[in-house]
Amino acid sequence: MDQRCETTNRAIYVDLDGTLIGGDLLWESLFQALRRKPFVVFLIFGWLRHGIAYTKARLAEAAEIDVKTLPYRTGVVERLKAEKAAGRRLVLATGSNEALAQAVAEHLGIFDDVLASDEKTNLTAHRKLDRIRDRVGEEGFDYYGNSHHDVCLFEEAAEATVVAPDRAAHNWQRQTGAERIDATESEIKAAIQAMRPHQWLKNALIFVPAVLAHEIFVASVFVSSLLAFVAFSLTASAIYVVNDLLDLEADRRHRTKCNRPFASGRLSVPNGLLLAAGSIVVAFVISAFLPLAFTGILVLYLFITTAYSVAIKRMLLLDVFVLAGLYTVRVLAGGAAADIEYSFWLLAFSVFFFLSLALVKRFTELQQVGEVASREVTGRGYRHVDLEPISQAGMTSGFAAVLVLALYIQSPVIEEAYAIPQLIWLLCPLVLYIIMRIWILARRGEMHEDPIVFILKDWRSQFMIGCGAVLFLIAAAW
Repeated sequence: MDQRCETTNRAIYVDLDGTLIGGDLLWESLFQALRRKPFVVFLIFGWLRHGIAYTKARLAEAAEIDVKTLPYRTGVVERLKAEKAAGRRLVLATGSNEALAQAVAEHLGIFDDVLASDEKTNLTAHRKLDRIRDRVGEEGFDYYGNSHHDVCLFEEAAEATVVAPDRAAHNWQRQTGAERIDATESEIKAAIQAMRPHQWLKNALIFVPAVLAHEIFVASVFVSSLLAFVAFSLTASAIYVVNDLLDLEADRRHRTKCNRPFASGRLSVPNGLLLAAGSIVVAFVISAFLPLAFTGILVLYLFITTAYSVAIKRMLLLDVFVLAGLYTVRVLAGGAAADIEYSFWLLAFSVFFFLSLALVKRFTELQQVGEVASREVTGRGYRHVDLEPISQAGMTSGFAAVLVLALYIQSPVIEEAYAIPQLIWLLCPLVLYIIMRIWILARRGEMHEDPIVFILKDWRSQFMIGCGAVLFLIAAAW
């Protein structure tokens, strides 16, 4: 690199999407616009009639992207700063809209000029090459790019640097031996992370109806429950992907969520959409082997979670009610898949217990953000002053769940199902311990942002759950 800096004064033209940043501003503008103004989805088709360049301009206006939070490729930026210090002229040459490109250039402060798409011209591939040729004449140019759109520029450039290439750019780089800068992580690993497989453990609730009905060891019931678990897990992963795409800007401002695959630019938006679509298709193929009632619940779950991702999660209180309801939907799905009738007691306990956990989640998020917490910062409908009422409501919901459990234990149903129903009473202090421990740690600022994940990793909670399972087995088998 140093030798090139000393021996040439050629300008370096740098692509933006996928090269300078680990992302694509067109796709990001689309999802940011949909999050801010959902009605944009109806305007896009009209914009497209005027061309892709016009559409990019309108989306850039609607999205209002904060370029300071974009996932810049640190290695590329540092390389360009060194070239700038060595006296090279740097030009940002991108197919992104000129307003966004200018904002990026101003933020980095290393570019001498900007070439970008306007409302009439989509400056990609050969159109970009023609514009650069007009600028450089016989001097030639160096180029940084990443995609199949850049191959024609690689071929024309005096020195080409291929950054995190797609298949076409990768093939060209291998054939020519051009310099290559790889991404820090493979997209396959990032895709697995985006699916959040650790969250699939929440879907273990699907097995609850079969366990409580003492039919979990019946082969047909277990297989049906397992298929339902897989279908729900894949559907949930698809929703997580869409949710992350809609939350890009908020995630990038968050202390830990900024490391998520899309927010950090480790996974591209198009690949994320393919991942979500594929997960949904496989989930519904699996549901075809289960009762129709399960498929109906899966559709309901998909609808509610999509509505939650698009709008409900930003609505005060309604978001936590829906979150609690989604956990209960998992229990309903388990009963439908295994054709087991679920009880009122189970559903009532689930609603109150998971409402308490949903409120813990919001409490922890607000606590981490601090006094600056607002809708603009967190993307939620809560403020820092709401911490105390959220805490009180969460503790109350947890105690209500234990009350429902106590009433269930005292009901005639328990005497018919268990040989020693008195043992089930010990579940009440076990559940109380879990709930109170979670809230005490939350108030101390020691709680994981997802209480379900905390319970599954906390050995004390696991011990209490294990004790509860043993009590059920002894009471039923004695």
